[in-house]
Amino acid sequence: MLNLRKSRYTVRIASARSDIAAAQRLRYLAFVSPQSSDLHRDEHVGDHGAGDERLDLDAFDDLCKHVLIEDRASGQLVCCFRFLDLESGASITKSYSAQYYGLDALADYQGRMVEMGRFCVHPDWRDADILRIAWGAMTTYVDDHDVDMLFGCSSFHGTDWAVHADALAMLKHRHLGPKGLIPRIKAPDVFKFAARLRRKPNAKRAALAMPPLLKTYLMMGGWVSDHAVVDRDLGTMHVFTGVEIKSIPAARKRLLRAVTG
Repeated sequence: MLNLRKSRYTVRIASARSDIAAAQRLRYLAFVSPQSSDLHRDEHVGDHGAGDERLDLDAFDDLCKHVLIEDRASGQLVCCFRFLDLESGASITKSYSAQYYGLDALADYQGRMVEMGRFCVHPDWRDADILRIAWGAMTTYVDDHDVDMLFGCSSFHGTDWAVHADALAMLKHRHLGPKGLIPRIKAPDVFKFAARLRRKPNAKRAALAMPPLLKTYLMMGGWVSDHAVVDRDLGTMHVFTGVEIKSIPAARKRLLRAVTG
C-alpha cells in the first residue's frame, strides 16, 4: 500500500471512514465554499452533507481508494484525491466518467486502468511541492501495480466557452485523443470545440487558462475528448482526459519517480 514521507509531507491511502470524511470536508472547502477557486477544482462536485457537516460526497467514494497528503508537523490534510482501479476497459462503465461520456471505444482496452478524480489542494496551501508529491505518489502506485492508463475529468471554471476559447483551441490543435479511443457524446449539454473552433490558439493565453491538473496530464502526453461537457448547475465545463503510461516521455517519468524516490 502507498505510504510515503517526502519533504514535510506524509502520503497515505485512507484506512478508516474518518479519513474519507476528512477528504470529503477538504473537497467541500476546495470545491464548494466561497473561498474555493478553479485552481483547486478538477471535476464537478457531488452531494453535500446535511446540517453542520459540510461534505462533498457521492456514491463513487465507496468504490475508490482515497489518497491523503498531510503536513507532517501539524497533521493538517493539505491535499487529497481518489482513484478507481479497473482491471481493464471491460469495467469502464463503472467509472465516474462513464456517466458523462460514451466510453465504448475504451471497453476493449486490455491494460489495467485507473480513474483519478476529486483532486484538490487546501485553499490556504500554495506549496508547489504538493502537486509534485501527489503526482509522484500516483506514479508509485502506477509502477507498483502495472497500470497502463490513467483517465478522468478535468474541469474549467465557468460555462462560457468563449472565456476558455484559447485553451480549448489548443486542446483541439495539439491534444485530441486517438480516433480509436476518443469518447462519444453522451451528456445532454456539450460544447463541440473540435468541430466549432476555427481559431488559432494564443499559446500564452491558453497556458494561463489551462486548469493545473489538465496541464499536468498534457505534459505527460495526455489527450482529451473532442467536446466539453457543460454543467450549468455547478458552473463548470469538463473534458475527458486520458494518458497511456507508455506515452509519458522518459524524462517526465524520471522526474515523477524522483519526487518520491
